[in-house]
Amino acid sequence: MENSKMSLAKKMAIALILGIVVGIGAILLRVKLVEGGNPETWNTINNLLFADITAEGNEKAIGLFYIIGQLFVKAMQVIIIPMVFTSIVIAMIRISDAKKLGRIASKTIGYFLLTTVIAILIASVCGMLSYNAGLFKSVETGLEAATGKSASNPLLILINAVPNNFVSALSNNGGVLAIVVCAVAVGLGINSKPEKFEQISKLCSEISELVTVILSFIVNKFAPVAIFCLLTRTCAAYGVSYLKPALSYIVLTTVLLLLFLFVFYPLFVSVTTKCNPITFAKKIAKVALFGFSTSSSAATLPMNMETAKVELGVSDEIASFVLPLGMTINMDGTALMQVVATIFIAGVAGYSVNFTQIVLIGLLAVIASVGTPAAPGAGAVILFTILSGVGFTNEIALSVYALILAINRPIEMLVTALNVTGDTACAMAVAKSEDGLDEKAFNAESGEYGEEIIKSSI
Repeated sequence: MENSKMSLAKKMAIALILGIVVGIGAILLRVKLVEGGNPETWNTINNLLFADITAEGNEKAIGLFYIIGQLFVKAMQVIIIPMVFTSIVIAMIRISDAKKLGRIASKTIGYFLLTTVIAILIASVCGMLSYNAGLFKSVETGLEAATGKSASNPLLILINAVPNNFVSALSNNGGVLAIVVCAVAVGLGINSKPEKFEQISKLCSEISELVTVILSFIVNKFAPVAIFCLLTRTCAAYGVSYLKPALSYIVLTTVLLLLFLFVFYPLFVSVTTKCNPITFAKKIAKVALFGFSTSSSAATLPMNMETAKVELGVSDEIASFVLPLGMTINMDGTALMQVVATIFIAGVAGYSVNFTQIVLIGLLAVIASVGTPAAPGAGAVILFTILSGVGFTNEIALSVYALILAINRPIEMLVTALNVTGDTACAMAVAKSEDGLDEKAFNAESGEYGEEIIKSSI
């Protein structure tokens, strides 16, 4: 029976369209006012609606859209650590068979690497075709360089994966991999003596259920409004002028990301699970939209978890293991963007790019994407690691890198949508191989997000 209420996916799609339309209207208004000699009027509007109130000089700004968007993102982020920790602990408890755990882990890593390598190969081929065609030429920026953190050695992820303080690890949203490691250790410990640690196991289950109910309420009630505010502000804050200087990079990256999102992943799901790719695309759409709006894989994880389990039929134990791990190390969109950006910077800066360098760029992209924090803008910052690794560091290269930092926000939004969708596609593939995919749930009509869970909790 068709749901009388409008589905969350439709609400989010409407919010997306309205956000883009209103955002474009804000761009046109901005251009008209600034070029018409009324920049003060635009500054007033910007301070009232769009300004980042944390930025220097905006101490008196109101930034209504910014506040609404940030409140929602923070509300999603606050449950990341308890959700990731309890989900993996529960998954480890349920997967008591060590051989099964090993199979799931190896298949997960295998599918992650497969999709990432395919993304890098496609990006490399298309990037080099554009490079050889002379599309990556010198650009006039006309923009202030955005500032970013200096990139560090990506191998530090191996050291940081093991925290030196359990409590501090639980308080750091940027160190999710450390939480994964701690959760695996706790889960294995409980499995060794389940009767002795029964209360801990019960506590994790109850926390997980509580997080799910809270999450369902937040998403169902506030997600569309938040998406509208986030998208409108993004358009108004950045404007067309930020996109013009590197149009070839933007167009190529956007086209590749969209093809990967709408063509590759549905085909991947179809091949690995024999499930209808169109059904997958429809059900994962709201997750991709949410990732696009927030530009944060971490903030999208809670919605992704429940969509995978409730609507796509992925078993709880597999979803709880694969998706948090995927959020941490599986960054197909990030790797694709970084390869295209590196080749673009090389072309603009006058470097020749050969096959050996392409291979090196691909390897560095795999490592760098694994080490990319699941936070807005992190991918462009980590890009410096690849540039340093291949030696593309002359003055022009660094200037173009600064340009990408300035303009990359819209690309990062699409990258996040790709990253979260890739995690879910791999989770479905693993679930199918382990007989943990409920095809009846997958083929069922989507209801209101979290409705089943809320009902079961009452």
